[in-house]
Amino acid sequence: MSVNLTLLIIMGALYACGIYLILERSLTRVLLGLMLLANATNLLILATGGYAGLAPLYSKDIAAGDYSDPLPQALILTSIVISFAVTAFMLGIIYRTWVLARRDEIQADIEDLRVAETPSFDAEDDAEVPEETSEFPMATVLAGGREIPAEQAAAEEKPGSENITPGPEEGGK
Repeated sequence: MSVNLTLLIIMGALYACGIYLILERSLTRVLLGLMLLANATNLLILATGGYAGLAPLYSKDIAAGDYSDPLPQALILTSIVISFAVTAFMLGIIYRTWVLARRDEIQADIEDLRVAETPSFDAEDDAEVPEETSEFPMATVLAGGREIPAEQAAAEEKPGSENITPGPEEGGK
């Protein structure tokens, strides 16, 4: 299956323009970006469907490979409905913002600026975690009917450990 190069170039341009518009502060541009992304996704799904074939109606005379796959068409229809709902929702938000503030642009508030200036280092999340995290450390472990120190038991569980003699199934004698 080969895909039309023109379709791929148009799809890439729609994705690029859509992402660029979503990063703007104007709600109208965000809406246009969402619409471009939805259309680019529809083209992507269309390209995955392959070549057009026969109608997906069953007949004993036609081989299964000659039929057209209806799944990409159903996915595109679903995508159109979802993008229409998102567009209607965004139009409602844009209208409400225009009625309340008489502007289409989202302004940065004080909390946004405070979060942007916060350093990414968090003392609790970025702290060194000790190897032993239990409140009740074990001094010895019962393994194979004998007690061995916990450090030695941990070393035996590591891959490539030389502490265990291999059995007959592992190449030992």
